Amino acid sequence: MYIGKTPTVGNFQVCDAISVVNGQAAYTLQVGGVNVAPESANHMLVSLNGILQKPGSSFTISSSTMTFASNLATGDVIDFVQILGNVLDIGQPSDDTVTAAKLNNDIISGQTALTAEPASTDELLISDAGTLKRIDYSLITNTPAFEAYLNATQSVSDNSVTKLTIDTEVYDSDSDYDNSTNYRFTPSVAGKYFVYGSVSIAQGDQKGQIYLYKNGSSYKSLSSVLPTDEFCPITFQAVLDMNGSSDYLELFARVNTSGSGQQINSGTKDTYFGAYKLAGA
Repeated sequence: MYIGKTPTVGNFQVCDAISVVNGQAAYTLQVGGVNVAPESANHMLVSLNGILQKPGSSFTISSSTMTFASNLATGDVIDFVQILGNVLDIGQPSDDTVTAAKLNNDIISGQTALTAEPASTDELLISDAGTLKRIDYSLITNTPAFEAYLNATQSVSDNSVTKLTIDTEVYDSDSDYDNSTNYRFTPSVAGKYFVYGSVSIAQGDQKGQIYLYKNGSSYKSLSSVLPTDEFCPITFQAVLDMNGSSDYLELFARVNTSGSGQQINSGTKDTYFGAYKLAGA
């Protein structure tokens, strides 16, 4: 926004021919019969009797009126008047003279504060070997991510591999964990994921195994011989690639005992399952 006339950038115009009037110094400038107002005398080329005139001393400008320093006489010829327009050449600004108020709001200035975590599609600037590039926030965060736990003790058949119904979410950043039907994690972003969990086998059972399944097949398994007089947790960790579209993960367990009543313990969130994307992976 400008106060006063908005500058005409590079609008080079040759004014209509001007007839000299004896004893007159002021003349109206027109282009195509329409009055024109140059930015200043410095934005004009004026030739009088074949000689270029010096702006500000040989002539001045006020709106559409050009006034010579002295009256012209019969026989004088205004050869041409050319208006240069405004090239906006202000030279190099002095240090600390360009403030945020002088910049458009599409300039990165840090004047506006972000008061919440960026959305996954928000972009940051990063220098890639000296070249500035945009990067989505999602590419440098540990999401998608989730953790869920078994809310109530789950009974399982003896010596049978059974999917665990991990049904209560602690968090689920992208709603990628199904805690009601399939009890599986299907991440919506491709990358390497850190996966972890723990299964608590009830007292009295003799042997326990847990299985991390990927796409319906066992990817990793752990087993343990269990004491008969206490609960025993079996924990696991893994890093694996997920394609971000169809790959999914599930948690299974097998309990082997000579008795009956095999159970997976819920306790105080004793049986849990979680994963998160490794940033930058």
